[in-house]
Amino acid sequence: MEFTITYDTLVRAGVECTSANIQSGGSPYGSVGTSPALVVCSRGVKILPDTTLQPLTAGPDKFDALVIPGGLKGAETLSQSTEVQTLVREYYEGNKIVAMICAGACTLAAKTAGLPFQPVTSHPVVKNDLVSTYEYKEDAVVVSDEVPGKGTLVTSRGPGTVFPFAFKLVELLCGKAKVEEVREPMMFPAGVEYP
Repeated sequence: MEFTITYDTLVRAGVECTSANIQSGGSPYGSVGTSPALVVCSRGVKILPDTTLQPLTAGPDKFDALVIPGGLKGAETLSQSTEVQTLVREYYEGNKIVAMICAGACTLAAKTAGLPFQPVTSHPVVKNDLVSTYEYKEDAVVVSDEVPGKGTLVTSRGPGTVFPFAFKLVELLCGKAKVEEVREPMMFPAGVEYP
């Protein structure tokens, strides 16, 4: 949900998105040798990414934001990827948007990318991993641009907060008016606010 809803909402707002799998090689599903490899989410949903991650073509000079979806298994994979860790730091140091949602993605920032102290949130299961390193908040979405000269860090809690997370990204990339333009045809309840 964290990937598909965010991706779909950004596309509806006119944001050109590129999804990348960090694992190379063939897919255990479909034809042998499929590249990029099919990603299987924790609930069995299968996603065919646009490409396999190539760090030299995925840097902050190429894109406005780096969005890292949630999921504990995916987080293990991401936290072991020096390429992903480097990209998180490069986007943040390059004054770009770094967005992370759910348990794994938010822990990635704390444990492996080494971003500085600032407000964050995450799925409660990893709260203890973050409270000593960051100013932990229980909010659905936390936007931190408190470190002068650095990027904007956007964190969110999990599947139930993915729409506010996606709308906040649309606002940061396209403006508040675009959020309203996107929300209406999605039939998102008018009285439900997003941060």
